Amino acid sequence: MHCLIAGAGAVTSVGSGVDNFFEALCSGRSGLSELRGFDSSRYRAQHAYEIDDRHGDDVPYRSTEWLLRAIEEAVRQADIGGDLSRVPVLVGTGLRELRSAELAWRGEGEFDVARLHFGTALRERFGAVKTHTFANACSASLYALALGYDYLAAGTADTVVVAGVDTLTESMYGLLDRVHMEPPLRVQPFDRSRRGVLMGDGAAAVVLRREDAEHAAAALGRLRSVSVNCDAHHVTAPDPAGIADAIRDAHLEAGVQPSDLDLVLLHGTGTLLNDEAEAEAVSAVLGADVKRPLMTAIKSMTGHTSGGSGLLSLIVTLRSMNSGRVPPVLGLRDPVEGAAEFRFVLDQEERDSDLRFAQVDAFGFGGVNSVAILERCS
Repeated sequence: MHCLIAGAGAVTSVGSGVDNFFEALCSGRSGLSELRGFDSSRYRAQHAYEIDDRHGDDVPYRSTEWLLRAIEEAVRQADIGGDLSRVPVLVGTGLRELRSAELAWRGEGEFDVARLHFGTALRERFGAVKTHTFANACSASLYALALGYDYLAAGTADTVVVAGVDTLTESMYGLLDRVHMEPPLRVQPFDRSRRGVLMGDGAAAVVLRREDAEHAAAALGRLRSVSVNCDAHHVTAPDPAGIADAIRDAHLEAGVQPSDLDLVLLHGTGTLLNDEAEAEAVSAVLGADVKRPLMTAIKSMTGHTSGGSGLLSLIVTLRSMNSGRVPPVLGLRDPVEGAAEFRFVLDQEERDSDLRFAQVDAFGFGGVNSVAILERCS
């Protein structure tokens, strides 16, 4: 079974709304800025990819607000109305509303534990009854996408809303600040000079619909498959074999071969281990066809948006396939050895009107790997 993607929404540091978001990426605009959310004097790293919607001090529930805005955009485009009482809503996240809990702990805002997940706000705004929040590391939104796909395949629902969201938290920023040998100045996926990852704010949402002839013409794209696995190789270090298995499973379920791929949206975190592991896995699966598809990694402009990153890459993929425009990998000058043969989009957007099949990668701590295969509908 395949399903249609009927609507999409996005809120990021480079732009709110899918149109603004995509145009910003194609123009090479970065959301990188000096750290604004909390006292930077405590940390070696001084930068992040934050959504600049604060007027003074930090405030609680920003993740929730971005999530609601992304879902509103997606359901509006899908023309399914604002009442989601009969529509499952699945949200992937890394840290939920942890930033709000941090603020409350410091006495800088009230926090209701019932809002740590997003079901409360979804019920209030959309009347949503069947909601699930998945705190599943950096592949969380594609894991949620896989469950949405299964809902449709099982006949449990005809329409599903899938979303992902995360915001910077001071605790996670501090942890990453101690992991890096040198503080990163920016995210440079697959570049030999990369120092590590910097986090970014972001939310994304899509509407999945059971495929039928009536809706196919207006769809943004077709979801051919979503594979998930958990190789449990290591708490933080990725396993190329586990990633490769996830890619192969996605190809098998979608009925595509490596030679069919026209575009790959890489996970591309800019960390010393992850990029080389992903490059090794992609090379192993694509083999002789590794030079064929265009490849890009949007975290070079958005930072690592954690639980929302997979869906943000998926939304870019949909727009790229329909417009023929692929945004560049910002700051990539000297690819790591394992990615030397990749057909990266560099310096500026690349145009290709014949993008039919695409792969989207998302991997997380603990070996939670997910890969989606998309097809252009027209």
